[in-house]
Amino acid sequence: MSHAKGDRRERELVNRLDAAGFAVMRAPASGSATERELPDALAGNGETFYAIEAKSSSGDPIYLTGEEVEALVFFSQNFGAKPRIGVRFDREDWYFFHPSECYTTDGGNYRVKKETALESGTDFDELTGDSSRTRLDDYDG
Repeated sequence: MSHAKGDRRERELVNRLDAAGFAVMRAPASGSATERELPDALAGNGETFYAIEAKSSSGDPIYLTGEEVEALVFFSQNFGAKPRIGVRFDREDWYFFHPSECYTTDGGNYRVKKETALESGTDFDELTGDSSRTRLDDYDG
């Protein structure tokens, strides 16, 4: 994925969070211009605060290095935010995961497959509190 496409996806996420009533800022130096690792976006609505590492893909699995995820968790703990990995696959919406919900490879990296995102990721409305998901295993049936 090109940097331009990644930047466009990050701006899209920031704009959607803003429209959902969150105060949000994109960290323009994320991934490059600073020695401190910063998340791609910070968002809060007065009750819930997120530090988000955003990744997108045309359909291939999304990988994050162990260092990226460790930096996200470290920053989130110090800032008082919930760490979230936001993934967006072409022609799909955003889905979010706590780092502990992601598959960890033998090499210590993190992976999210498209089918995993669609099946078990937190969707945008659930992240922003506009809906909640009821799962079959929530029923005693």
